[in-house]
Amino acid sequence: MNIIDELEWRDAINQQSDSEGLRELTEQKSISLYCGVDPTGDSMHIGHLIPFIVLKRFQLAGHRPVILIGGATGTIGDPSGRQTERSLQTMEQIQANVDALSAQMKKLFMTEGDNQVRMVNNYDWTHKINVIEFLRDYGKNFSINTMLAKDVVASRLETGISFTEFSYQILQSLDYLHLYRHEDVQLQVGGSDQWGNITSGLDLIRKKEGTEAKAFALTIPLMLKADGTKFGKTAGGAVWLDPNKTTPFEFYQFWANTDDRDVVKYLKYFTFLNQEQIAELDEKVKTEPHKREAQKTLAEEMTRFVHGDEMLEQAKRITAALFSGDIKSLTADEIEQGFKEMPTFEATKESKNIVDWLVDLGIEPSKRQAREDITKGALSMNGEKVTDLELEVTSGHAIGGRFIIIRKGKKNYSLVKLT
Repeated sequence: MNIIDELEWRDAINQQSDSEGLRELTEQKSISLYCGVDPTGDSMHIGHLIPFIVLKRFQLAGHRPVILIGGATGTIGDPSGRQTERSLQTMEQIQANVDALSAQMKKLFMTEGDNQVRMVNNYDWTHKINVIEFLRDYGKNFSINTMLAKDVVASRLETGISFTEFSYQILQSLDYLHLYRHEDVQLQVGGSDQWGNITSGLDLIRKKEGTEAKAFALTIPLMLKADGTKFGKTAGGAVWLDPNKTTPFEFYQFWANTDDRDVVKYLKYFTFLNQEQIAELDEKVKTEPHKREAQKTLAEEMTRFVHGDEMLEQAKRITAALFSGDIKSLTADEIEQGFKEMPTFEATKESKNIVDWLVDLGIEPSKRQAREDITKGALSMNGEKVTDLELEVTSGHAIGGRFIIIRKGKKNYSLVKLT
């Protein structure tokens, strides 16, 4: 299957500058293509993954991806999708973010072979251009009227936009021209909000290189959930690729909790499963939705892709332990991941009667309630029922010397940290 046919089947194309021309080009040869991300933070979130998944598909089809980290454009701020100006970061912070994002990208893309990923930073060529050169050689090619008509600028005219952010599309266009000339890049991929910036780059290439220059644009649809809300957001905020910001367990759970109405769409878009495999899972969603096979597969594929097999197995162990109540099978590090969002209490390592301990921590409202819960078998410690009212809680009960898990009823967990 041609890569464009595959992207169409996966509903991964929003707009193209020349669909037939790009299809013909990708059938004739292996092309170089690029997608960029600005270092506004030290980690990408899953929303950033959307165009890069397309870049990865091109790589697996034998094409050559170029990833641009915007060390220069990141100092300016992309106005796309914003109603206010971005806060400018220091050059030191931007460089730290460049390094962090580069490391994440190298984990996701093949870094060896003929079609290995190439990493570039637009600061390398942009910082050499002086202001006169920028205005004469590049600014002269842009019409203010055309720039004002671009959605990204037009949407900001009422609230205001600085000359700095207004000039962003010139810098991004310059990137495409540079990569066309020096990296043989013929396609830029981006989110739907990047259409104006990308087509500005096409215009610049044709003005500088001639109208017959073979350069193309492709954007990705805006990803919305079935309920109409934006994909990738949770009550706790963004779902990050950095395991220190979003643990592999939380990452796994995000995908595992996908709505039945969205799961096949996500399987097609985010995973590298083939049509037959996805069709089988689609059928299971219709006939056996309670088994959630599609969601489990989605969670496994995405966690493996971003975090690797070891972290996937850890996320599955935590999930299984929480479901079964077999808490003792987990390590202290796994407990820290799995119980991160649960009520947390701190206790000293001093020995104390179970009833007093529960009340002093605030897990139980009174000694009477604590005794009642223990007597009825409604309370467990580290997955084992507590039935002895005289039990002394000691540091020996702590898993890894750090955590004790108390459960009341079936789902009411509390995490106790020993200090």
